[in-house]
Amino acid sequence: IQETFQFNSQLKSLTIKQSPLSDLSPELFRSFPNLQQLDLRGTTLKPLDFVVKANLSALRSLQLSDNATTVINERLFQTLPALIYLDLGNNPLTCDCSNAGFIQWVKSNNQTQVDNAFQFTCSFPLTKQGTKLLDFDFQSCWIDFSFLCFISSTCLVVLTLLPSFIYHFLRWQLVYAFHLFLAFLYDSRKRGKGVPHLYDAFISYNTKDEAWVYGELLPALEGEQGWRLCLHHRDFQPGKPIIENIIDAIYGSRKTICVISQSEWCSREIQMASFRLFDEQKDVLILLFLEEIPAQQLSPYYRVRKLVKKLTYLSWSKAGRHTGVFWQVLWTEQFKKSW
Repeated sequence: IQETFQFNSQLKSLTIKQSPLSDLSPELFRSFPNLQQLDLRGTTLKPLDFVVKANLSALRSLQLSDNATTVINERLFQTLPALIYLDLGNNPLTCDCSNAGFIQWVKSNNQTQVDNAFQFTCSFPLTKQGTKLLDFDFQSCWIDFSFLCFISSTCLVVLTLLPSFIYHFLRWQLVYAFHLFLAFLYDSRKRGKGVPHLYDAFISYNTKDEAWVYGELLPALEGEQGWRLCLHHRDFQPGKPIIENIIDAIYGSRKTICVISQSEWCSREIQMASFRLFDEQKDVLILLFLEEIPAQQLSPYYRVRKLVKKLTYLSWSKAGRHTGVFWQVLWTEQFKKSW
């Protein structure tokens, strides 16, 4: 075909109808740059990309009805500045975002008459078959999916890093707040009911210090001074959650004695007793140090440094041979600001 028209540079009108072309080369139309009318009806054309590359700047009328075109690139009309008439009837057009630019162009352009455009119907997808092409809502096609992907990936990264950050830097503060909340709930239930103190003191200690508790503390307080002591190995209710047992022991005792050594010590008990101390404004917590512990080793997460500065504390290592004085001071602390 190209050889047929290569010497027709002044051709202004070209009709090729009812021919099974399916596709055309843009080289064909470069032989006649003055072409004004092009009729390609019934040629089973599918893509129209050849128009974009054909340099038909003088084309005024384009007839493409009864073809097999499904998608129309809006760039086609940018290369046809003189176009005033367009016929695309009876093409199996697709109603999706691939035709969004064409639909927008049909609705907004004031130069080109698109013949019977409001009667164009959708052939694809099947769910929209028979509906009007111009009724397709193309606004959703302009969503910036790259921005959405950026936001989604950012949120995913933050949600992944946030638990790690909380665990590394804030886990003890959260545990502390949780225990305070449990103590608050317990105190709210018991407030005003006049709950009696079942014990003189609740002894909190690490199992590594059990020998000292049973060998020194119990004989002195229960044997000699007649204290009623609560110890978790002996007095906690079996089958009851450990937190509830601790809360019951703290609020059921006049004092809470925390035995502290280089071993792990009574973190949860200090948290609960601290809340009771702040809530009741009573000196209900006694810190008993079995050995000297440098201040930097007292974990700030349990606020022991602040408690050591504010509360009375006893040191077994400083008592030396004067253990009688040590137990007498402890006896005095039991009655201090507690009744």
